[in-house]
Amino acid sequence: MSKRKRFILTSALLSLGFIGINFVPDSFRFIAIGILSLMTIVLFAWSLWEGLSLNATLLTLVLPLLFTISVGLFWFLLPSNLFARIPVVIFYGLGIYALCLTANIYTVSAIRTIALLRAARGVGFVLTLVTFFLVYDAILSLRAPIYIVSGVVLLASFPLFLQGFWTIVLEKEISSEILKIAAVSSLAIGEIAVSMYFWPVTVVVGSLFFTVGVYMLLGLGQAYLEGRLFNQTVRDHITLGVFVFIGMFLATRWGS
Repeated sequence: MSKRKRFILTSALLSLGFIGINFVPDSFRFIAIGILSLMTIVLFAWSLWEGLSLNATLLTLVLPLLFTISVGLFWFLLPSNLFARIPVVIFYGLGIYALCLTANIYTVSAIRTIALLRAARGVGFVLTLVTFFLVYDAILSLRAPIYIVSGVVLLASFPLFLQGFWTIVLEKEISSEILKIAAVSSLAIGEIAVSMYFWPVTVVVGSLFFTVGVYMLLGLGQAYLEGRLFNQTVRDHITLGVFVFIGMFLATRWGS
């Protein structure tokens, strides 16, 4: 079976599995998401079998796994009607297919350079930001104590940062430099989570602010790894962060 057929089959099976979650009793839905997440790993490993090895190429499985988990958790926050959920299923299926294509380019590029790598990095960057947003939305929706929220945000951010930075170097070994950058970026997001605990914002606005922070850290980190961390790049990212911060400040209801 060709890779493209495997990608289409993987997208179709996971989309059907996602639809099936809707018919599972509420008490078993978290288990169903866990099973679907395991299916994601198995199907992606099968689809990308030729390019995967017991090395850093396994990081290509991180984003599909967390994408499935994040969309699955976001599913619980939606109204229980078809008009709200059908678009999410379509988005999920298209996202999985796009991830199949980008992950395939990453695994091939770890062996040899190909022309589509820059486009794959762009798609992967966008899907990484979407996954970050959905993960943060699910975490903030828990309304848990500050030490739990900040800890979970930090731990959930690390693997996404790690794979995001690895897609720039595409080496078969994870360097200590990438580990350090991913750890520092995750710590920074965890610290933002602590500060946000004292900021009366909604879940969506808080998740958006986290995601903008990720955009800045991931974008600057990738530029550094590419050797393209120019002054203009830094100014652009910081300017966006300042504008978002001001917008959040003005939109926040500070009264009781």
